[in-house]
Amino acid sequence: MHAKLARLVFGGACFICRGAARGTLCESCDADLPRLVDPSCPRCALESPSGALCGRCLAQPPHYDATFAALAYAFPADALVHALKFRGELALAPLLGKLLLEKISSRDVDRVIPVPLSSQRLRERGYNQAVEIARHLGAAKLEIDACVRERDAPPQAGLGREARRRNVRGAFRCKRSFAGERVALVDDVMTTGATLDALATALKNAGAVSVTNWVVCRTADV
Repeated sequence: MHAKLARLVFGGACFICRGAARGTLCESCDADLPRLVDPSCPRCALESPSGALCGRCLAQPPHYDATFAALAYAFPADALVHALKFRGELALAPLLGKLLLEKISSRDVDRVIPVPLSSQRLRERGYNQAVEIARHLGAAKLEIDACVRERDAPPQAGLGREARRRNVRGAFRCKRSFAGERVALVDDVMTTGATLDALATALKNAGAVSVTNWVVCRTADV
């Protein structure tokens, strides 16, 4: 289904190099994707010797419990995410969802929640890229409207770690109880994790027993 859609949308050409391709990417560009393979911190997905908890997560534990990330935020992965997020290339969502599924070791969760956009940002963009990716990660558990972003804020890009944290503090609200539920949060890119931590805080306050991040791309430490 994914390959058929890619051929219909991209005309049998690789999205990156425009060479011949059966799916969204040719074999060469697929091989060039910066898949994350090094041992990483199980909580924040940054590189960590032997896959142990990193020093930051030990010193300042985030409210989320684990993170699965498929790719490093580097070319050509960043080009794919940018095209989906800012250019409306929604046909890339199945590919990004597939790459993420390959990385997730367990889908034993009760709910899949895409990180919500503010109503203003959603009106401007016309869609939420996290929702489009999440549609390919277990539709039966997907819940789009259970959490809301109550206020808009300046874009996180360009802000430091503490500024990002302040920027999203208290930005999310859960519209129902999540008592006893295991929740997976879906997003396109994780940088400092401030947005995901703010949403995880709201979910834990609403009774969630665990929150796991499912993200397509992870940036290096900032």
